[in-house]
Amino acid sequence: MSGRSLLVIVLAAGEGTRMKSRLPKVLHKVAGFSMVRHVLAAANAAGATRLAVVVGPGREDVAAEARAVAPGAEVCVQTERLGTAHAVLAARAALAQPADDVLVLYADTPLVRPETLLALRAPLAAGAAVAALGFQAEDPTGYGRLIMEGDELVAIREEKEATPTEKTIDFCNAGLMALSGAHALALLDAVRNENSKGEYYLTDVVEIARDQGLATAAAQASVEEVAGVNSRVQLAEAEAILQRRLRVAAMEGGVTLVAPETVFFSADTKLGRDVVVEPHVVFGPGVSVADDVVIHAFCHLEGATLESGVSIGPYARLRPGTRLERDVRIGNFVETKASHLERGVKVNHLSYVGDAHVGEGSNLGAGTITCNYDGYSKFKTQIGANVFVGVHSALVAPVTIGAGAYVGTGSVITDDVPADSLAIARGRQVTKDGRGADLRARLAAAKAAQTDKGKV
Repeated sequence: MSGRSLLVIVLAAGEGTRMKSRLPKVLHKVAGFSMVRHVLAAANAAGATRLAVVVGPGREDVAAEARAVAPGAEVCVQTERLGTAHAVLAARAALAQPADDVLVLYADTPLVRPETLLALRAPLAAGAAVAALGFQAEDPTGYGRLIMEGDELVAIREEKEATPTEKTIDFCNAGLMALSGAHALALLDAVRNENSKGEYYLTDVVEIARDQGLATAAAQASVEEVAGVNSRVQLAEAEAILQRRLRVAAMEGGVTLVAPETVFFSADTKLGRDVVVEPHVVFGPGVSVADDVVIHAFCHLEGATLESGVSIGPYARLRPGTRLERDVRIGNFVETKASHLERGVKVNHLSYVGDAHVGEGSNLGAGTITCNYDGYSKFKTQIGANVFVGVHSALVAPVTIGAGAYVGTGSVITDDVPADSLAIARGRQVTKDGRGADLRARLAAAKAAQTDKGKV
Protein backbone atom coordinates (compact mmCIF):
# COMPACT_ATOMS: atom_id res chain seq x y z
CA MET A 1 0.00 0.00 0.00
CA SER A 2 2.81 2.35 -0.95
CA GLY A 3 2.02 6.01 -0.40
CA ARG A 4 -1.13 5.45 1.67
CA SER A 5 -1.03 6.44 5.33
CA LEU A 6 -2.38 3.90 7.81
CA LEU A 7 -3.80 4.39 11.28
CA VAL A 8 -4.08 1.13 13.21
CA ILE A 9 -6.36 1.04 16.26
CA VAL A 10 -5.75 -1.96 18.52
CA LEU A 11 -8.50 -2.78 20.99
CA ALA A 12 -6.89 -4.08 24.18
CA ALA A 13 -9.52 -3.35 26.83
CA GLY A 14 -10.93 -6.87 27.26
CA GLU A 15 -10.86 -8.31 30.77
CA GLY A 16 -10.45 -11.97 29.89
CA THR A 17 -12.06 -13.33 33.05
CA ARG A 18 -11.93 -16.86 31.64
CA MET A 19 -8.13 -16.70 31.90
CA LYS A 20 -8.52 -16.77 35.72
CA SER A 21 -5.42 -14.64 36.09
CA ARG A 22 -4.31 -11.41 37.76
CA LEU A 23 -2.45 -10.64 34.52
CA PRO A 24 -4.48 -8.83 31.84
CA LYS A 25 -5.47 -11.19 29.07
CA VAL A 26 -3.53 -9.39 26.33
CA LEU A 27 -0.28 -9.61 28.33
CA HIS A 28 -0.32 -13.40 28.34
CA LYS A 29 2.45 -14.70 26.11
CA VAL A 30 2.53 -16.69 22.90
CA ALA A 31 5.99 -17.78 21.65
CA GLY A 32 7.69 -15.64 24.25
CA PHE A 33 5.85 -12.36 23.69
CA SER A 34 2.57 -10.83 24.82
CA MET A 35 -0.44 -11.10 22.54
CA VAL A 36 -0.65 -7.32 22.18
CA ARG A 37 3.00 -7.26 21.10
CA HIS A 38 2.28 -9.76 18.34
CA VAL A 39 -0.62 -7.67 17.04
CA LEU A 40 1.38 -4.44 17.12
CA ALA A 41 4.25 -6.14 15.30
CA ALA A 42 1.87 -7.31 12.57
CA ALA A 43 0.46 -3.80 12.29
CA ASN A 44 3.91 -2.30 11.89
CA ALA A 45 4.82 -4.91 9.28
CA ALA A 46 1.63 -4.02 7.37
CA GLY A 47 2.78 -0.41 7.07
CA ALA A 48 1.23 1.38 10.05
CA THR A 49 2.19 5.06 10.09
CA ARG A 50 0.34 5.69 13.37
CA LEU A 51 -0.83 3.40 16.17
CA ALA A 52 -3.51 3.88 18.81
CA VAL A 53 -4.09 1.32 21.56
CA VAL A 54 -7.37 1.33 23.46
CA VAL A 55 -7.02 0.06 27.03
CA GLY A 56 -9.33 -0.29 29.99
CA PRO A 57 -9.25 2.10 32.96
CA GLY A 58 -6.26 1.66 35.23
CA ARG A 59 -4.45 -0.62 32.80
CA GLU A 60 -1.09 1.13 32.82
CA ASP A 61 0.57 -2.29 32.50
CA VAL A 62 -1.03 -2.80 29.09
CA ALA A 63 -0.19 0.79 28.11
CA ALA A 64 3.44 0.28 29.12
CA GLU A 65 3.72 -2.87 27.04
CA ALA A 66 2.25 -1.06 24.02
CA ARG A 67 4.71 1.81 24.40
CA ALA A 68 7.61 -0.63 24.76
CA VAL A 69 6.74 -2.15 21.37
CA ALA A 70 5.68 1.07 19.66
CA PRO A 71 7.06 4.11 21.51
CA GLY A 72 5.02 6.48 19.36
CA ALA A 73 1.70 4.74 20.00
CA GLU A 74 -1.16 6.82 21.34
CA VAL A 75 -2.81 5.16 24.35
CA CYS A 76 -6.56 5.77 24.71
CA VAL A 77 -8.77 4.71 27.63
CA GLN A 78 -12.23 3.21 27.19
CA THR A 79 -13.86 4.09 30.50
CA GLU A 80 -17.14 2.24 29.81
CA ARG A 81 -17.68 -0.99 27.89
CA LEU A 82 -20.48 -0.19 25.49
CA GLY A 83 -19.49 -2.25 22.47
CA THR A 84 -16.85 -2.43 19.77
CA ALA A 85 -17.76 0.79 17.96
CA HIS A 86 -17.67 2.61 21.29
CA ALA A 87 -14.20 1.14 21.92
CA VAL A 88 -12.93 2.38 18.56
CA LEU A 89 -14.31 5.86 19.27
CA ALA A 90 -12.16 5.96 22.41
CA ALA A 91 -9.43 6.75 19.84
CA ARG A 92 -11.43 9.70 18.46
CA ALA A 93 -8.46 12.07 18.65
CA ALA A 94 -6.41 9.73 16.49
CA LEU A 95 -9.29 9.25 14.05
CA ALA A 96 -9.69 13.01 13.71
CA GLN A 97 -6.18 13.28 12.26
CA PRO A 98 -5.98 12.55 8.51
CA ALA A 99 -5.22 8.97 7.42
CA ASP A 100 -5.92 7.22 4.15
CA ASP A 101 -6.74 3.91 5.79
CA VAL A 102 -7.82 2.82 9.26
CA LEU A 103 -7.46 -0.75 10.53
CA VAL A 104 -9.24 -1.99 13.64
CA LEU A 105 -7.48 -4.97 15.26
CA TYR A 106 -7.90 -6.92 18.49
CA ALA A 107 -5.06 -7.50 20.93
CA ASP A 108 -6.33 -11.00 21.76
CA THR A 109 -5.99 -12.16 18.13
CA PRO A 110 -2.21 -12.71 18.02
CA LEU A 111 -1.91 -14.98 14.98
CA VAL A 112 -2.97 -12.57 12.24
CA ARG A 113 -0.30 -12.15 9.55
CA PRO A 114 0.85 -8.86 8.02
CA GLU A 115 -0.05 -10.12 4.54
CA THR A 116 -3.63 -10.67 5.70
CA LEU A 117 -3.80 -7.10 6.94
CA LEU A 118 -2.56 -5.94 3.54
CA ALA A 119 -5.31 -7.99 1.89
CA LEU A 120 -7.86 -6.37 4.21
CA ARG A 121 -6.61 -2.90 3.24
CA ALA A 122 -6.62 -3.62 -0.49
CA PRO A 123 -10.37 -2.88 -1.09
CA LEU A 124 -9.89 0.60 0.38
CA ALA A 125 -7.34 1.45 -2.30
CA ALA A 126 -9.91 0.29 -4.84
CA GLY A 127 -12.54 2.70 -3.49
CA ALA A 128 -14.34 0.82 -0.71
CA ALA A 129 -15.26 2.69 2.46
CA VAL A 130 -15.46 -0.45 4.62
CA ALA A 131 -13.83 -3.89 4.37
CA ALA A 132 -14.38 -6.70 6.85
CA LEU A 133 -12.28 -9.81 7.43
CA GLY A 134 -14.08 -13.14 7.37
CA PHE A 135 -13.40 -16.86 7.54
CA GLN A 136 -15.17 -20.05 6.54
CA ALA A 137 -16.40 -21.86 9.65
CA GLU A 138 -17.21 -25.55 9.81
CA ASP A 139 -19.70 -24.68 12.56
CA PRO A 140 -20.75 -21.01 12.38
CA THR A 141 -22.76 -21.14 15.61
CA GLY A 142 -22.04 -18.13 17.79
CA TYR A 143 -20.33 -16.05 15.11
CA GLY A 144 -21.58 -13.00 13.28
CA ARG A 145 -22.29 -13.73 9.59
CA LEU A 146 -20.95 -11.83 6.58
CA ILE A 147 -23.86 -11.42 4.18
CA MET A 148 -22.58 -11.13 0.63
CA GLU A 149 -24.10 -10.27 -2.74
CA GLY A 150 -21.43 -11.37 -5.17
CA ASP A 151 -18.27 -9.50 -4.16
CA GLU A 152 -20.24 -6.90 -2.21
CA LEU A 153 -20.57 -7.10 1.55
CA VAL A 154 -24.19 -6.26 2.35
CA ALA A 155 -24.18 -6.56 6.13
CA ILE A 156 -22.65 -8.24 9.16
CA ARG A 157 -25.31 -9.82 11.29
CA GLU A 158 -24.77 -10.86 14.90
CA GLU A 159 -26.25 -14.30 15.51
CA LYS A 160 -28.90 -13.02 17.92
CA GLU A 161 -30.20 -10.69 15.21
CA ALA A 162 -29.80 -13.13 12.29
CA THR A 163 -32.75 -14.66 10.48
CA PRO A 164 -32.95 -18.46 10.14
CA THR A 165 -31.71 -18.15 6.55
CA GLU A 166 -28.79 -15.92 7.58
CA LYS A 167 -27.80 -18.43 10.27
CA THR A 168 -27.07 -20.99 7.53
CA ILE A 169 -24.26 -18.78 6.20
CA ASP A 170 -20.81 -20.14 7.06
CA PHE A 171 -18.79 -17.04 6.05
CA CYS A 172 -18.23 -15.55 9.49
CA ASN A 173 -16.99 -12.30 10.93
CA ALA A 174 -13.40 -12.32 12.25
CA GLY A 175 -13.87 -8.89 13.86
CA LEU A 176 -11.00 -7.13 12.10
CA MET A 177 -12.07 -4.25 9.90
CA ALA A 178 -10.66 -1.66 7.52
CA LEU A 179 -12.23 1.79 7.14
CA SER A 180 -11.56 4.59 4.72
CA GLY A 181 -9.93 7.39 6.68
CA ALA A 182 -12.12 9.94 4.91
CA HIS A 183 -15.31 8.28 6.18
CA ALA A 184 -14.29 6.45 9.38
CA LEU A 185 -15.28 8.99 12.01
CA ALA A 186 -18.63 9.84 10.41
CA LEU A 187 -19.53 6.16 10.02
CA LEU A 188 -18.65 5.39 13.63
CA ASP A 189 -20.62 8.37 14.94
CA ALA A 190 -23.66 7.11 13.03
CA VAL A 191 -23.73 3.77 14.90
CA ARG A 192 -26.69 3.33 17.26
CA ASN A 193 -27.24 0.86 20.10
CA GLU A 194 -30.56 -0.48 18.79
CA ASN A 195 -29.89 -4.19 19.34
CA SER A 196 -30.55 -6.89 21.93
CA LYS A 197 -27.45 -5.99 23.96
CA GLY A 198 -27.89 -2.24 23.83
CA GLU A 199 -24.30 -1.92 22.56
CA TYR A 200 -22.69 0.02 19.74
CA TYR A 201 -21.61 -2.60 17.20
CA LEU A 202 -18.69 -1.83 14.93
CA THR A 203 -20.26 -4.20 12.41
CA ASP A 204 -23.13 -1.75 11.84
CA VAL A 205 -20.84 0.54 9.82
CA VAL A 206 -21.29 -1.82 6.85
CA GLU A 207 -25.00 -1.09 6.44
CA ILE A 208 -24.52 2.57 7.34
CA ALA A 209 -21.93 2.89 4.56
CA ARG A 210 -24.21 1.20 2.05
CA ASP A 211 -27.12 3.47 3.00
CA GLN A 212 -24.83 6.38 2.11
CA GLY A 213 -24.00 4.86 -1.27
CA LEU A 214 -20.48 3.83 -0.26
CA ALA A 215 -18.83 0.61 -1.41
CA THR A 216 -18.18 -2.24 1.03
CA ALA A 217 -16.15 -5.43 0.65
CA ALA A 218 -14.76 -8.47 2.47
CA ALA A 219 -11.43 -10.29 2.63
CA GLN A 220 -10.86 -13.83 3.83
CA ALA A 221 -8.42 -15.40 6.27
CA SER A 222 -7.91 -18.92 7.58
CA VAL A 223 -9.79 -19.98 10.70
CA GLU A 224 -6.65 -20.45 12.77
CA GLU A 225 -5.22 -17.06 11.83
CA VAL A 226 -8.13 -15.12 13.31
CA ALA A 227 -8.65 -17.31 16.36
CA GLY A 228 -9.22 -15.18 19.44
CA VAL A 229 -7.80 -16.10 22.84
CA ASN A 230 -10.17 -15.96 25.80
CA SER A 231 -9.01 -18.85 27.97
CA ARG A 232 -5.89 -20.82 28.92
CA VAL A 233 -7.03 -23.59 26.60
CA GLN A 234 -7.22 -21.19 23.67
CA LEU A 235 -3.87 -19.71 24.69
CA ALA A 236 -2.30 -23.18 24.40
CA GLU A 237 -3.98 -23.68 21.03
CA ALA A 238 -2.55 -20.37 19.77
CA GLU A 239 0.90 -21.40 21.03
CA ALA A 240 0.69 -24.67 19.12
CA ILE A 241 -0.29 -22.91 15.90
CA LEU A 242 2.50 -20.35 16.13
CA GLN A 243 5.09 -22.97 17.06
CA ARG A 244 4.10 -24.97 14.01
CA ARG A 245 4.62 -21.89 11.84
CA LEU A 246 8.00 -21.16 13.40
CA ARG A 247 9.21 -24.75 12.98
CA VAL A 248 8.23 -24.81 9.32
CA ALA A 249 9.93 -21.45 8.73
CA ALA A 250 13.11 -22.69 10.43
CA MET A 251 13.28 -25.87 8.37
CA GLU A 252 12.50 -24.04 5.14
CA GLY A 253 15.34 -21.65 6.02
CA GLY A 254 17.93 -24.42 6.21
CA VAL A 255 17.69 -25.67 9.81
CA THR A 256 17.55 -29.36 10.71
CA LEU A 257 15.08 -30.10 13.50
CA VAL A 258 15.59 -33.71 14.51
CA ALA A 259 12.22 -33.86 16.30
CA PRO A 260 10.38 -30.67 15.31
CA GLU A 261 7.42 -31.18 17.61
CA THR A 262 9.71 -31.07 20.68
CA VAL A 263 11.45 -27.78 19.82
CA PHE A 264 9.93 -24.50 21.01
CA PHE A 265 10.88 -21.15 19.54
CA SER A 266 10.41 -17.55 20.53
CA ALA A 267 8.83 -15.38 17.85
CA ASP A 268 12.13 -13.48 17.44
CA THR A 269 14.50 -16.48 17.24
CA LYS A 270 17.07 -16.03 14.48
CA LEU A 271 18.68 -19.13 12.97
CA GLY A 272 21.37 -19.45 10.29
CA ARG A 273 21.76 -22.20 7.74
CA ASP A 274 22.90 -25.74 8.50
CA VAL A 275 22.01 -25.37 12.15
CA VAL A 276 21.12 -28.68 13.79
CA VAL A 277 18.68 -28.66 16.70
CA GLU A 278 18.24 -31.94 18.55
CA PRO A 279 15.09 -32.86 20.52
CA HIS A 280 13.66 -30.96 23.49
CA VAL A 281 15.29 -27.58 22.98
CA VAL A 282 13.63 -24.34 24.12
CA PHE A 283 14.47 -20.91 22.70
CA GLY A 284 13.47 -17.93 24.84
CA PRO A 285 13.41 -14.36 23.53
CA GLY A 286 16.52 -12.72 22.11
CA VAL A 287 18.42 -15.69 20.65
CA SER A 288 20.52 -15.36 17.51
CA VAL A 289 22.24 -18.42 16.06
CA ALA A 290 24.71 -18.26 13.16
CA ASP A 291 25.47 -20.94 10.54
CA ASP A 292 26.75 -24.44 11.32
CA VAL A 293 25.80 -24.47 14.99
CA VAL A 294 24.81 -27.69 16.76
CA ILE A 295 22.41 -27.51 19.69
CA HIS A 296 22.20 -30.88 21.40
CA ALA A 297 19.17 -32.21 23.24
CA PHE A 298 17.54 -30.64 26.30
CA CYS A 299 19.09 -27.18 26.03
CA HIS A 300 17.48 -23.89 27.05
CA LEU A 301 18.61 -20.60 25.47
CA GLU A 302 17.53 -17.03 26.16
CA GLY A 303 19.12 -13.71 25.26
CA ALA A 304 22.14 -15.45 23.74
CA THR A 305 24.25 -14.96 20.61
CA LEU A 306 25.97 -17.99 19.06
CA GLU A 307 28.48 -17.48 16.27
CA SER A 308 29.21 -20.06 13.58
CA GLY A 309 30.58 -23.47 14.51
CA VAL A 310 29.42 -23.36 18.12
CA SER A 311 28.27 -26.56 19.81
CA ILE A 312 26.25 -26.63 23.03
CA GLY A 313 24.75 -29.32 25.21
CA PRO A 314 23.18 -31.65 25.87
CA TYR A 315 21.53 -30.16 28.95
CA ALA A 316 23.10 -26.70 28.62
CA ARG A 317 21.48 -23.47 29.74
CA LEU A 318 22.44 -20.16 28.12
CA ARG A 319 21.02 -17.18 29.98
CA PRO A 320 20.70 -13.55 28.85
CA GLY A 321 23.90 -11.76 27.95
CA THR A 322 25.70 -14.88 26.73
CA ARG A 323 27.89 -14.43 23.66
CA LEU A 324 29.72 -17.41 22.22
CA GLU A 325 32.24 -16.72 19.47
CA ARG A 326 33.19 -19.14 16.70
CA ASP A 327 33.84 -22.78 17.58
CA VAL A 328 33.07 -22.45 21.30
CA ARG A 329 32.14 -25.74 22.97
CA ILE A 330 29.63 -25.78 25.82
CA GLY A 331 28.97 -29.24 27.19
CA ASN A 332 26.48 -31.00 29.41
CA PHE A 333 25.13 -29.33 32.55
CA VAL A 334 26.87 -26.03 31.86
CA GLU A 335 25.19 -22.69 32.57
CA THR A 336 26.32 -19.31 31.27
CA LYS A 337 25.01 -15.82 32.07
CA ALA A 338 26.17 -12.35 30.99
CA SER A 339 29.41 -13.86 29.71
CA HIS A 340 31.50 -13.46 26.57
CA LEU A 341 33.44 -16.54 25.51
CA GLU A 342 35.93 -15.90 22.74
CA ARG A 343 36.78 -18.20 19.86
CA GLY A 344 37.52 -21.83 20.63
CA VAL A 345 36.78 -21.71 24.38
CA LYS A 346 35.77 -25.05 25.90
CA VAL A 347 33.55 -25.49 28.94
CA ASN A 348 32.65 -29.11 28.53
CA HIS A 349 30.76 -30.09 31.67
CA LEU A 350 29.26 -29.25 35.04
CA SER A 351 30.23 -25.58 35.21
CA TYR A 352 28.76 -22.13 35.83
CA VAL A 353 30.19 -19.13 33.99
CA GLY A 354 28.50 -15.89 35.02
CA ASP A 355 29.56 -12.26 34.54
CA ALA A 356 32.77 -13.39 32.89
CA HIS A 357 34.96 -12.75 29.87
CA VAL A 358 36.93 -15.79 28.74
CA GLY A 359 39.75 -15.33 26.26
CA GLU A 360 40.34 -17.28 23.06
CA GLY A 361 41.31 -20.93 23.35
CA SER A 362 40.86 -21.22 27.11
CA ASN A 363 39.63 -24.43 28.75
CA LEU A 364 37.54 -24.53 31.92
CA GLY A 365 37.58 -27.97 33.51
CA ALA A 366 34.59 -29.82 34.93
CA GLY A 367 33.01 -28.14 37.92
CA THR A 368 34.57 -24.72 37.33
CA ILE A 369 32.49 -22.02 38.99
CA THR A 370 32.79 -18.27 38.66
CA CYS A 371 31.65 -16.98 42.06
CA ASN A 372 30.12 -13.72 40.84
CA TYR A 373 27.66 -12.79 43.60
CA ASP A 374 28.22 -12.01 47.28
CA GLY A 375 24.56 -11.68 48.19
CA TYR A 376 24.46 -7.97 47.37
CA SER A 377 26.46 -7.21 44.22
CA LYS A 378 27.69 -8.93 41.04
CA PHE A 379 31.39 -9.00 40.15
CA LYS A 380 33.35 -9.77 36.99
CA THR A 381 35.77 -12.59 36.27
CA GLN A 382 38.38 -11.88 33.57
CA ILE A 383 40.12 -14.90 32.04
CA GLY A 384 42.80 -14.34 29.41
CA ALA A 385 43.56 -16.33 26.27
CA ASN A 386 44.79 -19.94 26.45
CA VAL A 387 44.14 -20.32 30.17
CA PHE A 388 43.68 -23.80 31.63
CA VAL A 389 41.49 -24.09 34.73
CA GLY A 390 41.62 -27.47 36.44
CA VAL A 391 38.63 -29.51 37.54
CA HIS A 392 36.52 -28.39 40.49
CA SER A 393 37.92 -24.89 40.79
CA ALA A 394 36.18 -21.79 42.13
CA LEU A 395 37.13 -18.35 40.80
CA VAL A 396 35.99 -15.76 43.35
CA ALA A 397 35.19 -12.50 41.55
CA PRO A 398 36.39 -9.90 41.08
CA VAL A 399 39.43 -11.74 39.83
CA THR A 400 41.66 -11.80 36.75
CA ILE A 401 43.45 -14.85 35.37
CA GLY A 402 46.21 -13.76 32.99
CA ALA A 403 46.75 -15.22 29.53
CA GLY A 404 48.46 -18.61 29.45
CA ALA A 405 48.01 -19.23 33.18
CA TYR A 406 47.22 -22.59 34.79
CA VAL A 407 44.90 -23.07 37.76
CA GLY A 408 45.47 -26.29 39.64
CA THR A 409 42.63 -28.76 40.19
CA GLY A 410 40.44 -28.06 43.21
CA SER A 411 41.65 -24.50 43.69
CA VAL A 412 39.72 -21.59 45.20
CA ILE A 413 41.20 -18.53 43.49
CA THR A 414 40.67 -15.27 45.35
CA ASP A 415 43.64 -13.24 44.05
CA ASP A 416 44.65 -12.28 40.52
CA VAL A 417 46.82 -14.80 38.68
CA PRO A 418 49.56 -13.30 36.47
CA ALA A 419 49.98 -14.41 32.87
CA ASP A 420 51.81 -17.70 32.27
CA SER A 421 51.86 -18.57 35.98
CA LEU A 422 50.58 -21.58 37.93
CA ALA A 423 48.14 -20.98 40.78
CA ILE A 424 47.31 -23.66 43.34
CA ALA A 425 44.95 -22.80 46.20
CA ARG A 426 44.02 -25.89 48.22
CA GLY A 427 44.97 -27.66 51.46
CA ARG A 428 48.13 -29.77 51.26
CA GLN A 429 47.50 -33.54 51.24
CA VAL A 430 48.58 -35.46 54.35
CA THR A 431 49.11 -39.27 54.20
CA LYS A 432 49.54 -41.40 57.37
CA ASP A 433 50.65 -45.00 56.77
CA GLY A 434 48.51 -47.73 58.36
CA ARG A 435 45.93 -45.35 59.77
CA GLY A 436 43.29 -46.52 57.29
CA ALA A 437 43.28 -50.05 58.74
CA ASP A 438 43.15 -48.66 62.29
CA LEU A 439 40.19 -46.48 61.38
CA ARG A 440 38.27 -49.38 59.82
CA ALA A 441 38.81 -51.54 62.91
CA ARG A 442 37.62 -48.81 65.25
CA LEU A 443 34.51 -48.11 63.21
CA ALA A 444 33.66 -51.83 62.96
CA ALA A 445 33.98 -52.28 66.72
CA ALA A 446 31.73 -49.32 67.39
CA LYS A 447 29.08 -50.67 65.02
CA ALA A 448 29.24 -54.15 66.64
CA ALA A 449 28.83 -52.67 70.12
CA GLN A 450 25.80 -50.72 68.97
CA THR A 451 24.27 -53.89 67.49
CA ASP A 452 24.81 -55.91 70.70
CA LYS A 453 23.24 -53.13 72.76
CA GLY A 454 20.14 -53.25 70.60
CA LYS A 455 19.71 -56.98 71.29
CA VAL A 456 19.61 -56.60 75.07
